[in-house]
Amino acid sequence: MKYVIVGNSAAAVGCVEGIRQQDAENRIVVISDEPYHTYSRPAISYLLYGKTTEERMKYRPDGFYEDMNCKTLFGRKVTKIDAVDKWLLLDDGQMVEYEKLLIATGSRPFLPNIEGLAGVKEKHTFMSLDDAKKLDGALRADSKVLVMGAGLIGLKCAEGIAHKAGSIDVVDLADRILPSILDADAAKRVQRHIEKNGVRFHLSDGIQKFAGNKAVLSSGKEIPFDVLVVAVGVRPNTETAKEAGIRVNKGIVTDMLCRTSVKDIFAAGDCAESYDITSGTERPLALLPNAYMQGECAGINMAGGIKCYEKAIPMNAIGFFGLHIITAGNYDGETYVEQTEEAYKKLVSKDGLLKGFILVGNVARAGIYTSLIRESVPLSSIDYDLIRQKPQLMAFSRSERSIKLGGAQI
Repeated sequence: MKYVIVGNSAAAVGCVEGIRQQDAENRIVVISDEPYHTYSRPAISYLLYGKTTEERMKYRPDGFYEDMNCKTLFGRKVTKIDAVDKWLLLDDGQMVEYEKLLIATGSRPFLPNIEGLAGVKEKHTFMSLDDAKKLDGALRADSKVLVMGAGLIGLKCAEGIAHKAGSIDVVDLADRILPSILDADAAKRVQRHIEKNGVRFHLSDGIQKFAGNKAVLSSGKEIPFDVLVVAVGVRPNTETAKEAGIRVNKGIVTDMLCRTSVKDIFAAGDCAESYDITSGTERPLALLPNAYMQGECAGINMAGGIKCYEKAIPMNAIGFFGLHIITAGNYDGETYVEQTEEAYKKLVSKDGLLKGFILVGNVARAGIYTSLIRESVPLSSIDYDLIRQKPQLMAFSRSERSIKLGGAQI
């Protein structure tokens, strides 16, 4: 069997480890357009912050590829997939044959069509190790930094460089920060905390054009800058898959076994769609834990096992300047909210199930809420009044506690 994986991040690692659960012998070829050992992409902000090193960013130990009997082709890009004769063409002209293929090509930053953007010299994105290194090299102690986008990537970038720059301004069209994961009350709380660390926000305002090193906003406000970071979203890398005849919507379409529409080709990670059990929709879920689980599922199935990828939910565990945040699921339903000076909690239920939550500040035991969502536990079967105030296993029945603690089998 010839296994080939295109990509080298969380989904690819999950696939390698999934294959090895079923097949300990046949070689795996890992192809990546980056030259690096597998690393944790969310850690690039901590690298600039000084909280980690390139060595500690590694997602697996140095001996991972050798131990897993993987041949690596790093710094090489796949330019074509021949799904009929089962081979890949690389950018240096090399052909690589496969019998089972995983596409885990991730996503790339979206660059909006704004007048003058192409002419900005110090223009950066913030998704890869190379991005972080280039941005770090552009910063001076007095640099005025403009971040376009108040989502996860933009704010993690702002945190990572706050001590390296003279000033940081963040612009976003949305009326609040982190609009995809926080409600208005939680966003205000997090925004105040970030502002205390010197970051300025310009919300409900977009950049109309760039005039050299000056951004002109819709409101007429002008912001001068030395360094621009574009963080307004990502796009799945699906072009090569689509050209090979693989079905693509917003991401590569897969079934519960992570198979694509083409035989013997699988997909996982940011480039692939997942079935979100909290909303009942198929869409890319660009989240590291989901990417790993989807990749592992694909690897098991590629090697002849059977595993379904069936409990995907949107989930984020993040922090900004020491303030911890965990969110999961969606917020369509009946809400329960608790607020104190130190913390904010919002739980959302619908049709007798927990569908989502937001925790800011106190994130202890968030895993219990996540488990309720993933396992679709009927709230009528637990003491929900207790668990929404104090998440703990005692709120579950004796039999459920035994299962969760490993003392019983379903």
